[in-house]
Amino acid sequence: MASTSQGYAPAPGILQQALDTAAELRSPEMPAWELLTLDPLLDSSDMTVDEWNRIGEVICREYARFDGFVVLHGTDTMAYTASALSFMLEGLDKPVVLTGSQIPLCRVRSDGWDNLSAALLIAGEGIAREVCLYFGGRLLRGNRAAKLSADGLQAFDSPNYPPLATAGVDIRYDRAALARPAQPGPLRLTRLRHTPIGVLKVFPGIQFELFASIVTEKLRGLVLETFGAGNIPGAGSGLLPLLEKARRHGAILTVCSQCTQGAVHLGTYASSSALKAAGAVSGLDMTTEAAVAKLYYLFSLELSPDEIKHWMEQDLRGELTEA
Repeated sequence: MASTSQGYAPAPGILQQALDTAAELRSPEMPAWELLTLDPLLDSSDMTVDEWNRIGEVICREYARFDGFVVLHGTDTMAYTASALSFMLEGLDKPVVLTGSQIPLCRVRSDGWDNLSAALLIAGEGIAREVCLYFGGRLLRGNRAAKLSADGLQAFDSPNYPPLATAGVDIRYDRAALARPAQPGPLRLTRLRHTPIGVLKVFPGIQFELFASIVTEKLRGLVLETFGAGNIPGAGSGLLPLLEKARRHGAILTVCSQCTQGAVHLGTYASSSALKAAGAVSGLDMTTEAAVAKLYYLFSLELSPDEIKHWMEQDLRGELTEA
């Protein structure tokens, strides 16, 4: 990012110039590295399925040349990209570490330097062989991470899974938390398809009829952020007709919790029974970011609705804790 009259914006060449002057990154303790830049540079708010596919394609194309990969990414949608890559890269057996900064590299006190140097070391060590997110001294599983702070330097957390590693004087890994080694075989990339998916957050007094227009034949998946363990407003809220309409159109309804910790358990309370009756699937302890990315992935495999419902509740890449 560079400072402009309209605020910080991506600027070609800025990153290369900054890295060329960083003596720490040329230290003998650092792994050898190369910088590959995608064009055009984007604010992470503009990320789409197309950009996820391009990142995945670069990793697959360069997979044999490198021992690990660091993906430099804006913080706003970093957890979505980390989740998407975790599903797209099947058979991954090398580290893919996403990182970035809250304070741009062009500013004094940028946290980007510490995040980048640690991410490079982690990628070079080859211990965490999965898609990860490093930020503020902690290495998190990519599809378990969520951005919880807009201005804190520890911007990300993994509320339902322990950090894979913590960086103090040394980088200490939690071996029990790391993913199991991938099955032998080549890395396989699933390119994600543009799929109409929506996210709807429930709030007190919500008038669901106002959202009826989004539940059309084109909608393929809907992530519903509910209260607590999957609870929703009862009779008179207008939700039941909406759910029935979605069911008729074959949309996959996935229920996640607005709580950062804990899991959805449909049917525990009577107020979630309507969701269960409507054929909704439980997101369990998945983040909304992981649920959205997983829906994109499963739809891209061209599975039947019943198969998608089944796999949404199964652990594929360490994204959820099975009931």
